[in-house]
Amino acid sequence: MTSFKLFSVQGIDIKVHITFPLILVWAAVQFGFLGQAGFSLNGAAFGVVVTLLLFACVVIHELSHSLTSTWMGYPVEDIVLLPLGGVSQIEEMPEGAGEELLMAVAGPLSNVVIAFLLGLLSLFTPTNLFAGLRKIAADPMSLGWGDTLPYLVVTNLALAAFNLIPAFPMDGGRVLRSLLATIMPQTQATDIAVRIGQGFAWLLGLGGLLTGNLIWILIAIFVYSGAAQEGRMTRIRGILEGMKVRQAFSRNVQAVSPADPVSRAADLTLESFQADFPVCDEGQIVGLLTHTDIIRTLQQREPDTPVREVMKTDFPTLQLDDGLFEVHQQMQQSGLDALPVVEDDQFAGLLTSRDVNEAYQLLSINQELRKQLQSV
Repeated sequence: MTSFKLFSVQGIDIKVHITFPLILVWAAVQFGFLGQAGFSLNGAAFGVVVTLLLFACVVIHELSHSLTSTWMGYPVEDIVLLPLGGVSQIEEMPEGAGEELLMAVAGPLSNVVIAFLLGLLSLFTPTNLFAGLRKIAADPMSLGWGDTLPYLVVTNLALAAFNLIPAFPMDGGRVLRSLLATIMPQTQATDIAVRIGQGFAWLLGLGGLLTGNLIWILIAIFVYSGAAQEGRMTRIRGILEGMKVRQAFSRNVQAVSPADPVSRAADLTLESFQADFPVCDEGQIVGLLTHTDIIRTLQQREPDTPVREVMKTDFPTLQLDDGLFEVHQQMQQSGLDALPVVEDDQFAGLLTSRDVNEAYQLLSINQELRKQLQSV
């Protein structure tokens, strides 16, 4: 995900996705064009400012999730702001129903608190909160600077209400799953929440098509894909749960040394179809040469470039008893298709995404066969 770091809070990086400015352009256009009056620079500036203030509230919303998750022992890597909202990159989702419920409600609750505090603040300003609310209901695109507080009160309440819709991947979907998980397996609870989320996405997308609302359509796509991804990850967890690295990793793999030319790794790829190579020095893993590193070097540098000049030195290593599902997530987060496995500080083999996929497919088939035998 291409994003840029703004700042950190309690070790959690707050980042902005490269596409984020699109929402500012949209706000400037929406608030800048005032019907027959043409384009208003003042209106466009108001749209940009209140949108930035709203996204400050989104950051608080996501931080509420993230700090609650961290407090419960589930680290959060970062928060990324997208045109349609924010996404917390939680390294491991809480498994307990109570923990997930607490983390899910923290975000919407923060927006309710913000709306309440802004409402109190309006009592000490010239702002007429109720007049502003009536103006927003009548024509939200005709607002001015004096309507900033009422606008933020309404949008925070709307953000809380939207997120509490009981459909994945919104917070309400997680609340629903956590409640269902108290009376049924989590996989089944997730499946129900995912189906509701995708059904809601279809309705929202249809409403967007009928009314010509592009934002609704984009949100519908986001909701549908997010629900599908959550369902897929839950199925993978259910299949790989209990599996260890020692049951899936490749033991007989080729390794290269730091002094070898990159062309040697290219030759080994052609001979063995191995794409990624551990770099070892006297049995110790000192680097990782990926297929991408090999191709880039052959395209941009000389084939006899030493491996040590292009290998990766910052990468996780795996132990034999690491959980396969957790490692699968780790590989996705690191963007690597292979990770070295060590035993007693010595290189033992390589776990590739292909190894994980093969284990998943075999276990899926085995699970399906068991279900068929039980139904006979």
